[in-house]
Formats: sequence, C-alpha cells, structure tokens
Amino acid sequence: MPQFSVMANPVRIKNKKASFEYFLIEKFVAGIVLTGTEIKSIRGGKASINEAYCAFTKDELFVRNMHIAEYDYGTYNNHEPKRERKLLLTKRELKKLKSKLEEKGLTLIPTVLFINEKGLAKLEIALGKGKKLYDKRETLKQKDTKRDLERSGY
Repeated sequence: MPQFSVMANPVRIKNKKASFEYFLIEKFVAGIVLTGTEIKSIRGGKASINEAYCAFTKDELFVRNMHIAEYDYGTYNNHEPKRERKLLLTKRELKKLKSKLEEKGLTLIPTVLFINEKGLAKLEIALGKGKKLYDKRETLKQKDTKRDLERSGY
C-alpha cells in the first residue's frame, strides 16, 4: 500500500472578505469536480475564491466565478479559468442547504479551498447572512482592539 508523504507546501487558499462581509452561520466541506489541469493549478496555489459564490441548478450545487489559472504546461487540454464547477455533498446536506437558502438573506460563500491529506481538492463553504455597514465597523473595532492588546503584551 503506498504511503502518502506529508506535503511540504500545503495549499490553503482563503476568502478573506467572507468573514468581513457576512455573518458565517454554518460551515460544510464539499468535494469539487475538477479536470486534470485544474487540480495541477490548485496544487501550485494558482486559484482565487474571492469573487466566488455557490448556487443551485436544479438539485445540484455549483460554485461560480471561482478563478483557477490555466496550467502553465497544459496544451489544448487546458481548462476555462472561470467555468462552473460542481460541488459534491450528500443528499441530506444538499436538501438542508436548499431549504436554508430559500430563507431571506442567506447565501452560500466559499471560505477556504484546500487539498486534504489524500490529495483531493476540497472547498469549505459557509452559510452566511450579509452584514450591514455598522456591523462591519464593529468588526474593524474588534480587530483593532485585539491587535492593540497583543502589542501591549496582554
């Protein structure tokens, strides 16, 4: 049985705007359907989920607007950088998410794109509710006070 070596450079691409723009209520980890050149680009760290969002098409969940750069050594087989990619979740999770999304003001946001210990690309998605401007200001105040406390040594 082959032994998987621990990667020296673990890929962990974060959506930093997600926690600033939304209250994150519940998180899920989903698999992604990718082509060969896409997984190679992700392993190279050449992906962005800052503009991405999730949406249902019939009963399947897709991530849209996720940018995965074209693979440098890809030939005519190279992928389209911003194509829709299917997310893999259990039927129970899909049903739960679909019913939650019908509530007012909730949306699905990708928060982290990572490679697990088996070498598979996974996407952590979160159910979020949009923040108002005053909530964002409060978040900034909390960050500033936390940073000041750490600097002073408390």
